[in-house]
Amino acid sequence: MITVLEDMRDGVCEDGICRAGEVLRRGGLVAFPTETVYGLGADALDAGASAKIYQAKGRPSDNPLIVHIADWEAIERITVDRPAQAKLLSDAFWPGPLTMILRKSAAVPYATTGGLDTVAVRMPDNPIALALIRAGGGYIAAPSANTSGRPSPTMAQHVAEDMDGVIDMIIDGGPVSIGLESTILDLTEETPTILRPGFISQEMLREVIGPVEMDRGLLAADSSVRPKAPGMKYRHYAPRAPLFIVEGDREKVQEKINALTTLERESGRMPGVIATDETSGSYAHAIVESIGSRADERSIARHLYAILREFDRLEVSVIYSESFETPQMGPAIMNRLMKAAGHQVICV
Repeated sequence: MITVLEDMRDGVCEDGICRAGEVLRRGGLVAFPTETVYGLGADALDAGASAKIYQAKGRPSDNPLIVHIADWEAIERITVDRPAQAKLLSDAFWPGPLTMILRKSAAVPYATTGGLDTVAVRMPDNPIALALIRAGGGYIAAPSANTSGRPSPTMAQHVAEDMDGVIDMIIDGGPVSIGLESTILDLTEETPTILRPGFISQEMLREVIGPVEMDRGLLAADSSVRPKAPGMKYRHYAPRAPLFIVEGDREKVQEKINALTTLERESGRMPGVIATDETSGSYAHAIVESIGSRADERSIARHLYAILREFDRLEVSVIYSESFETPQMGPAIMNRLMKAAGHQVICV
């Protein structure tokens, strides 16, 4: 049976953390909040516990897990041949939404790394997560706490929708603050390479360590290649209804979406539209959800997954979304939206 610890919303509950830590130490699964999304945690150094994550999520076993730590010193046990950039980046962005890929040590089982000789590591910026990591032994493997392929959970309620009766415990820490998964940076390449964009942008990384590249397969990964980081190969974040991104001049986008939703309603079906505060009043003949304001890109990131889940609840027939090109988080937002849409784009 799942225990939902509601009392963690107002701070860290020591008793609850101790109980959750004990679940992890005996090989169980605990969902917990981070600043990005809710994670589904297990002991990262226990191959059997990591295997339970894949089973609970229905996740492909070659899709590597991120190991969460609470102290820089912990990285020494699980990695080897660390480049100097790792410490520079940790000083700049940890705790925070940055995951670094490094060479793994023998302490990390291949069940955690998807069979790779590298390991993805991050230190989350959330007091509940940090307390749980320490209580659980110092190393928690944790992908997002949702059924594989579904929109990631940004509230404990989302976790329960997918995982109730499947895992041992859910810690409710309230809504997350960012709402998109961490930036993943591969430090095993000659030039550090972003494998998944997130809140920490390419420009921010360059300011700390110099040249940083974006992986060429971010928008259309090669399905024949083993993924080196979560989210590179498989369809993710997808709602149940087909999702299409409509790109182009704003007025033409609005005209096209209105034409498409009119046709859908005339056929007796109910479409959905993802818009912004600035444009939500421009659409008719559909259920319209505002993702936030274009002047506040963090609001767009924070609400994306919740809106996709809301359209599932409303059982819309199809979803049309505007494109969201924002200064810092635009690449991350569009990466997730493209994945959710299966790269279905309508250009106008």
